[in-house]
Amino acid sequence: MGRHSLPDDSAPQGTGSPRTRRRTVVLATAVLVIAATGSVVALRGGLLPFGTSCDGDSVRLEVIASPDIAPALNAVADKAREDAVRTDGRCLDVKIDARPSAEVADSLGQRPANPDFQVWVPDSDLWVNQVTDNRGSTLTAVGAVASSPLALGAVHDAAKTLGWPAKTYSWTALTRAASGGALRLGVADPARSATGLLALARIDAADRKEAGSGDVAATRTAATAKLLHERVADGDDQVLATLPRNGSGAEQGNPRRNQALLLSEQAAYAHNTSGDAGPALDLFYPTDGTAQLTYPYTLVDEDSLTADQNRAANRFMTLLDDTSGQQTLRDHGFRAGNGSADPPLTGKAGGRAPQPFAAAPTDPPTSKELQALLGMWSLTVQSARTTTAVDASPSMALAGR
Repeated sequence: MGRHSLPDDSAPQGTGSPRTRRRTVVLATAVLVIAATGSVVALRGGLLPFGTSCDGDSVRLEVIASPDIAPALNAVADKAREDAVRTDGRCLDVKIDARPSAEVADSLGQRPANPDFQVWVPDSDLWVNQVTDNRGSTLTAVGAVASSPLALGAVHDAAKTLGWPAKTYSWTALTRAASGGALRLGVADPARSATGLLALARIDAADRKEAGSGDVAATRTAATAKLLHERVADGDDQVLATLPRNGSGAEQGNPRRNQALLLSEQAAYAHNTSGDAGPALDLFYPTDGTAQLTYPYTLVDEDSLTADQNRAANRFMTLLDDTSGQQTLRDHGFRAGNGSADPPLTGKAGGRAPQPFAAAPTDPPTSKELQALLGMWSLTVQSARTTTAVDASPSMALAGR
């Protein structure tokens, strides 16, 4: 019987010339050496997770974050624990607590604040600036981990009455159209909400641009503030709760329910994708430029951080900046820190062309401008309270009999 040749992958084990076997051993050894060397380098840099247990061998990092971004940060922190991500050979254990940015700013603005956290991620730089202006805790803003532009969101029937999506508006035209009796327009308290304050700043900037004098602009902004105050809510979560709970006529027509809100794109995204938050919102993006929430990654009293805490803070920042971290933030409705538009995200949030959702944000207002607006808003609130007190006084009630 003649000899039959076998295919290469069918060769019996142990066949092949001695030279071939020696070459295979050398190559395998080289691969192992390269892999081991790379692992050592990666471990020293804290890059490899390996999936090993971290009990008793971890670095704890306490992070306080704005409630809207806290779930996304928590998802990144959970993944880091699951993957046993390391910093200087020790596992990274990041704990995220959600707390309104205004409350944290008030606390850090008082010396000594003695914070029990090392990193703060508020929804806007204006809170960091407020603490600095008040000479409170020393803060170091490293960079923006995400962003979200401001817009006006309206339930579909209300949006249609304003010509959505084809019709576009400036800030002044949009707020006049929405708050001038056509729609019930809500906003979070500018004294406690970056969204509310930055929206008011854009309205004021538009008024100053259109008006012939500063006095006229101030009068217009004050009038708009008075209208907004009629349907103001304490904070961002509270104003979202004023939207209709469902599409029924009773809910849509309820005078206590707002038909439109000044809010962030991310807030609209979260509302539209939650499944049980009521009718979806359509978004109007002002044509004269929008403000944006910036989510600065901020070290608190950096000089007091231990070397381990400092490295852990930097390590967590890199996780938020890498591809996986940025995808997690997008999945929660946030744009990248540079503000670049993400059309699929915007579509889920309720934006659609020709609304200018891809326009670059305007320059942020200065601390001085914000302080002036807060003063004006405070006068608006006081005036409203005085009017309410007078209307409710016994003498007025008797006079009306």
